[in-house]
Amino acid sequence: MGSESHDFLPDDPQPGPSWQRKNWPQVGGNAEDDLTQALDPMVLKAEIKAAAKKSGAVVSDASVEEAASDAIRVQLLIRTYRVRGHLAADLDPLGLNQRDLPADLTAEYYGFTGAALDRKVFLGGTLGLQWATVKEVVAILRANYCGKVGLEYMHIADLEERKFLQDRMEGADKHIEFSAEGKKAILSAVVRGEQYEKFCGKKWVGTKRFGLDGGESMIPALEAVIKYGGQLGVKEIVYGMAHRGRLNVLANVMAKPYKVIFHEFSGGTANPEDVGGSGDVKYHLGTSTDREFDGIKVHMSLMPNPSHLETVDPVVLGKVRAYQVLRDDIGDDIGPGAKHKQVLPVLIHGDAAFAGQGIVWECFGLSGVKGYNTGGCLHFIINNQIGFTTSPKFSRGSPYPSDVAKGNQTPVLHVNGDDPEAVTFACKLAIDYRQTFGRDIVIDMWCYRRFGHNEGDEPGFTQPLMYAKIRQHKPVSELYAERLQREGVIDAAYLADQVSGFNAHLEEHFEAAKTYKANQADWFGGRWSGFNQPMDPETARRNVATGIEQKLFDSLGRTLTTVPDDLTIHKTLGRVIDAKREMFNSGEGFDWATAEALAFGSLLSEGYSVRLSGQDSGRGTFSHRHAVWVDQNTERKFVPLTTIPHGQFEVYDSTLSEYGVLGFEYGYASADPKTLVLWEAQFGDFANGAQIMIDQYIASSESKWLRANGLVMLLPHGYEGQGPEHSSARLERYLQLCAEDNMQVCNITSPANYFHILRRQMHRPFRKPLIIMAPKSLLRHPLAKSKAEDFVGEGHFMRILSDPNGSADKETKRVILCTGKVAYDLLEARDAAEIKDTQIIRIEQIYPFPGEPLAKRLAAMPNLEEVVWCQEEPKNNGSWFFVEPLIEDVLTEAKSKVGRARYAGRHASASPATGSAKRHTLEQKSLVADALGLSVRSEIRRTKKG
Repeated sequence: MGSESHDFLPDDPQPGPSWQRKNWPQVGGNAEDDLTQALDPMVLKAEIKAAAKKSGAVVSDASVEEAASDAIRVQLLIRTYRVRGHLAADLDPLGLNQRDLPADLTAEYYGFTGAALDRKVFLGGTLGLQWATVKEVVAILRANYCGKVGLEYMHIADLEERKFLQDRMEGADKHIEFSAEGKKAILSAVVRGEQYEKFCGKKWVGTKRFGLDGGESMIPALEAVIKYGGQLGVKEIVYGMAHRGRLNVLANVMAKPYKVIFHEFSGGTANPEDVGGSGDVKYHLGTSTDREFDGIKVHMSLMPNPSHLETVDPVVLGKVRAYQVLRDDIGDDIGPGAKHKQVLPVLIHGDAAFAGQGIVWECFGLSGVKGYNTGGCLHFIINNQIGFTTSPKFSRGSPYPSDVAKGNQTPVLHVNGDDPEAVTFACKLAIDYRQTFGRDIVIDMWCYRRFGHNEGDEPGFTQPLMYAKIRQHKPVSELYAERLQREGVIDAAYLADQVSGFNAHLEEHFEAAKTYKANQADWFGGRWSGFNQPMDPETARRNVATGIEQKLFDSLGRTLTTVPDDLTIHKTLGRVIDAKREMFNSGEGFDWATAEALAFGSLLSEGYSVRLSGQDSGRGTFSHRHAVWVDQNTERKFVPLTTIPHGQFEVYDSTLSEYGVLGFEYGYASADPKTLVLWEAQFGDFANGAQIMIDQYIASSESKWLRANGLVMLLPHGYEGQGPEHSSARLERYLQLCAEDNMQVCNITSPANYFHILRRQMHRPFRKPLIIMAPKSLLRHPLAKSKAEDFVGEGHFMRILSDPNGSADKETKRVILCTGKVAYDLLEARDAAEIKDTQIIRIEQIYPFPGEPLAKRLAAMPNLEEVVWCQEEPKNNGSWFFVEPLIEDVLTEAKSKVGRARYAGRHASASPATGSAKRHTLEQKSLVADALGLSVRSEIRRTKKG
């Protein structure tokens, strides 16, 4: 190739540079981001000849060949910038992570050197240009992809999404521009962020606040999300974030009054005893408010969260999903008919947590999945390049903390936190993308942490070089103000006036905080109107009538047993439906699944909604539920309960996630108390993977944050010889968390009682989490059946169930108390041994413990000599350690001569169950015999002979 220009290129337009944008049709990579056409020599030659003909030039075949060769190499250069340009972006405010320009981002790498750099090449519309020199192309690409914003998006499969991002990033005219007033507004927001932190640091020296210091550009950026989101149809935003910068966001984005926060700093609290609850530290609290920009009002809420980083993520997503359902903002859920435009989730992360916490990936896994889709989440990473005391190179093996997001084909905008305009631009682009495509997007704001992990920490111990640099680094407000002065937007006094004016405002609030009094906390507004907090445990335990009318019962029976004519069901399902039909015809033999369906259906008919999710919940792990009927020829799904008017029934087979999905369902239940929300573990012990959600939210959120919740957890539990992993739902863990009437823990043995507790959950005027040790073998146990009369009329949930065939009260010498499946083993063994002086009482609700009704039962037995607590679980598991002192109190109240209960069950064990079926059987027979006062050895011998 020669170094001279091609003789047929058009003259440069006047005035302006040769790359000025034209209204030519685009035929290259910018049009559809597909190099097939742009790099096809035949296509290129035809395009070049057409361009020459249009200009009236005569061209030779050799010059066309050379022009085509140049064009191909330039297209490869352009594509490389699209893929790897972010690696050369100016992202680190501290300059500690300067990266050399990758060789494949240079023109020389593609053979353009010397005079060839000034040769015009054919672009055919790529970059919005028809012709440009190589130098001009490189200058544009550097400006687009290697400035203060670096974009990763070429991993996205969808061409339209890539084109959308390219059109907003790529081209000679693509500059970040704000009006003079916009620039002043950005500076004002940065000043508020900085001065708020400085003010708190001066007034409360050394107090933990986990300040935003160094990342203040986030404040105007989040305001941009509100402003431009509102213009694009967002009516509500739900935020979730950990503690870094949280107080700043509360004050300067959520508009929580400064005086309230200062009151909390001074030793007050947003929820002391006078407003209820135990309270929490100020940097865990949430709030809700309205903000208005350009006449558009957006409601916002910030979810409270514990110190467990990222746990709030699925909670926010679940709450957003519930709000979208309530606003009829779902549409087809996924695909072209999806909506998800009115409620936006915004999650604010730390860099180390985003890269290190697996819950982040679980949440990405929910994105775009039917039943869990929220139409895209805006993720904002406060990347202060350190996690507590750990440098990035020791906390992850990838270049960016955001790399996990690429597994979900999520675009990532890396941006320099010292450029508040760039950060604000990134958020504007992010909300535009989310509202257009309904997909997640990540903003990775590189900044720094001016102080240690908290304000009393010494960061120089572990990062001396970084903090030597930070101490010399100007604050964002000064850097930005200097830039605006150079641009003639502000004068030299403007920044000082902003600072002094805002500090005066803070001083006014500081004085007001001294006399501020917290009002009674408003737990129950909006969708929660009409609900209340039980004032005492007895009120909390009260039952309500939950039976249904015969007419509704019969109608539900028809719904559950009618197969549409155009649906071909599995033959085994046909037998299941036939069996249900016989239940309704005979009025007897109602099993667990039918009782559950009756509960769901009756609630739906009353206007409540029901949402059930978990792994394999549609069919049921044990092929028992069959809430979804699948056509055997087309796989079309039919859900009988969705045909019931008034309420909405949803059942979803979730992703293979416990932590994320349980958090999602908790968030959903927190938003909508009129939906029965149930999460079902495939096996009860699988909930172990979600223990953080159980400890930090389900058990304690009411006390910590004054947030009620009615989530139901179904945890299959029971010892049937299936080994240590599939026997125990770890009942003891839930009981250990029980206090102050915080939740309900039940182990139910009757289908009708299950029906009533589900209905009770919705019919009481308050909400408490409900933990149910769900059955496995009892799903089809011949004794675990109910009659039609148990569902109809004035029935209610029974906290204890008396012995159906036990001895008369006056003849009773032994009472065996138990819970769950072991009751049937005891009943069968007692009757087989013809024991006539023993009653077996089932404790269906373990917490709140039914002490009053149990005391009445025991008081009616004047000849009682022994009370036994029998359980399947090892002694250090199950209920024993929880119920023993409670039973002792009951015996005292009943004035029984029996002082304490005796334990009958497995010995203490490190493993919850044996893996040997033979050993399991021997253990089970032994504990049952022990409870009944039989000879353990003779009972085992009798069992072996049998």
